[in-house]
Amino acid sequence: MVKVSILGSTGVIGKNVAFTLARADTVDEIVLYARPQSVDKAKGETFDMYDALAAEDIDCDLIPTSDFNDIADSAIVLITAGIPRQEGMNRRDLAIPNAKIVMEYAKQIANHAPDSIILVATNPVDVMTTVALKYSGFDKRKVIGIGNHLDSLRLKTYMSRQININSSEVHTRVIGEHGDHMVPLLSSTTIGGIPLKYFMKEVDFDVMRLINRLKNAGNTIISKKGATEYGPSYAISNLISTIITDSHKILTVSTYLEGEIEDVSDVSLGVPVVLSKKGIAMVVPIHMNSYEKEKFYEAADIVKETTDEVLSDLNGV
Repeated sequence: MVKVSILGSTGVIGKNVAFTLARADTVDEIVLYARPQSVDKAKGETFDMYDALAAEDIDCDLIPTSDFNDIADSAIVLITAGIPRQEGMNRRDLAIPNAKIVMEYAKQIANHAPDSIILVATNPVDVMTTVALKYSGFDKRKVIGIGNHLDSLRLKTYMSRQININSSEVHTRVIGEHGDHMVPLLSSTTIGGIPLKYFMKEVDFDVMRLINRLKNAGNTIISKKGATEYGPSYAISNLISTIITDSHKILTVSTYLEGEIEDVSDVSLGVPVVLSKKGIAMVVPIHMNSYEKEKFYEAADIVKETTDEVLSDLNGV
């Protein structure tokens, strides 16, 4: 039996991940953990989901709870709880208050689901990945942030729509920070197997406009509807399904680096990895041009600075 637990299940992302994952029909049981004052809302969400799942003949047990004992034996525990980003807010503005939540949840996971994989979605996700790693005491291969998976999907979609080509023909990746210091790997991007630099000679392709759109994607959506919802939820569900089905796909997630990429260490960043049911099977080596390396080092410095500040503050808690 495959069991997944979601901490922060009544939030926009948490409840959408639960429903998306249930519809995928690859999980037997989903625990929707909520604070005691929100557990009734979690119960209401499960009733509503059951009605929808019945239309597709899907049997998935949905367990609303405020008891951490119920996350025992989970294959994956998703941390999505935290203060959501509002319009105009930088992800770093959320760092201290959300780190205190992630710290407490990481301890609870270590106590109640010590054999699970922790998946972190709380922002700023790269910083929170390190917090979850430190306070869970888990092997780093079993603590994974959603990283740049969504950013990579967005860039793939933007490129395919601009040149009116099927998205399956676009192979691209974003690494670094899930935030302003993300690094699109344009030097290794291909379209239909053709390197981007050659493809651009044949079509009208405004790369910088796409990059700016990518970096502002979250704020654009938040300004128009109040929160990002479907994109993050599907990206997270995709990561969970990849792990539990042992697919060994290469996806870009946040992981604690110890020199695997360009000798960057002591910081969690988005990099391509092979995902398996045991967590991160390997960090995939990548090639970057000089500009991309510079931006990757810059992202590492920025995220590490914030992480150090957060950990210093938590040491006083």
